[in-house]
Amino acid sequence: MPLGLKRYQHEGEDHFLTFSCYSREPHLGHPQARDTFLLSLELMRQSYGFDVLGYVVMPEHVHLLVSEPSGHEGSLATAIQALKISVSRRAHRASLVAAKVPRLYVFTHNKRVEKLRYMHRNPVKRRLVENPEDWAWSSYRHYLLNEPAPVRITKP
Repeated sequence: MPLGLKRYQHEGEDHFLTFSCYSREPHLGHPQARDTFLLSLELMRQSYGFDVLGYVVMPEHVHLLVSEPSGHEGSLATAIQALKISVSRRAHRASLVAAKVPRLYVFTHNKRVEKLRYMHRNPVKRRLVENPEDWAWSSYRHYLLNEPAPVRITKP
């Protein structure tokens, strides 16, 4: 861990995470790569016992709104490390996602909604699609239409 970085874990709060592909390269630029990420996310969610409140997988970065792992499954940092390793191995690429994971605690319902809106609007802002519901690698359609998602979503 870099000098001076303080981790806040085991606080029982939700975490808004953003992490990028190595060198901000679009390693998640193909639908198959994004599908691979979502498969790994769901497997890690099950293995480590954390809730996914929302997600969006972009070509070169990912946003997640997640809880801490429940019980004795380990820390969120361990779960995210396992997720990155799983994605890299499945994609047969080393260093698919960069090691830094900034954390922001989400304390209120309004803050959760703010972060979900930010995440879900990201593909529109980047001009990848015209509407959030057009981006298949996001939890938006689950919230909008209650459609099943490849990752089990826990609504806040």
